[in-house]
Amino acid sequence: MADWLPLPDLADQLGVNIKKVHSLLDERAVVAARVELGDKRVRAVPAAFVQDGHLIDSLKGTISVLVDSGFTDEELLLWLFTPDESLPGTPIQALREGRKTEIRRRAQALAW
Repeated sequence: MADWLPLPDLADQLGVNIKKVHSLLDERAVVAARVELGDKRVRAVPAAFVQDGHLIDSLKGTISVLVDSGFTDEELLLWLFTPDESLPGTPIQALREGRKTEIRRRAQALAW
């Protein structure tokens, strides 16, 4: 994951205030990680979570499936951005392309 959006930048991208971003985090519509940006360590989300000024529609449900499968935030971020030859690409790329059914099916299978 190369591109990160600090929470205030996410708010700008979505056209909402920072309180709404915190609500989205609380609702598990999006997950954040602490990353080093410059000389600071800040909470940020992958820029790939945003498409056309909105969070990817299928992101919240996919996060729920992964959390229900026992994934931590760090693990689910890693899974979403790990290349998979059988897709091809990464799960996040597939979600951005509208292939949520395939990704959720794979995420559910991880619980077994």
